[in-house]
Amino acid sequence: MSALARLLDVRPGPTDGSWIGPASGPDGKRAFGGQFMAQSLAAATRTVEAGKLPTSMHLQFLRGGEAGAEVDYAVERVYDGRTASARRVEASQDGRLLTTASVSFSVPLAGPEHGVVEVLPQDPDALARTGPVGPAPSMPLDEIDIRVVDDRSAGEFVRRLWWRVEVPLPEDPLLHDVVAAYVCDVYMIDPALRVHGHSMTARTHRSGTTDSSIWFHRRIRADRWNLLETRSPAAARGRAVITGSLFGADGAVAATLVQEGLVAER
Repeated sequence: MSALARLLDVRPGPTDGSWIGPASGPDGKRAFGGQFMAQSLAAATRTVEAGKLPTSMHLQFLRGGEAGAEVDYAVERVYDGRTASARRVEASQDGRLLTTASVSFSVPLAGPEHGVVEVLPQDPDALARTGPVGPAPSMPLDEIDIRVVDDRSAGEFVRRLWWRVEVPLPEDPLLHDVVAAYVCDVYMIDPALRVHGHSMTARTHRSGTTDSSIWFHRRIRADRWNLLETRSPAAARGRAVITGSLFGADGAVAATLVQEGLVAER
């Protein structure tokens, strides 16, 4: 099993509805927010009947976590209907509540479809491999190809983050959704700083994600190229919002993402 698959593979805990997420390491470092997004989603999916896929997830970050420690997840079965289900997930370490999330599931239903672009803005294979835009000590970067392009050509700051997993993944669509929740969280708050000429790496501001949401529209293939295109439409009172669209290799919007983050002067 690859390092990424091990990290996102939660195991049953001691009580009904409890799950344990592996530590991401290294000790003494703050846990990456995408770990909580992905492991919370993974725990929720283990409690839903086959055929129901994630439609939305909303997670609130309450406290920072320890990267070197396992995470306890408690899943509450909020609702189970014929076509839809809902779960509430709480993550904690040593009894300290870190995150709380709500996850919705549904069986695929027939309906109108839109959200496809004819041509994606770049050929990712022609771009230099960059990795994330900042330190990421817990991410298995030898298994995830990340290429970042920042664009101001239209006057607005736009970040285009191309990514794909380079290790074999099972066909299970739930796993690919979990991987997307993990990767797409990486420094998504940074565009709010870039608008003003700052960055996460410069450490000029206190910054970090406070809320993260994702809506799943179409099947995600984590082992093929995906494009996360993000921008920050507003920031005030020490908070900023970032919106993103996740495109698959076919140009279809596979997911929509929104984050709120702390962006405050030190």
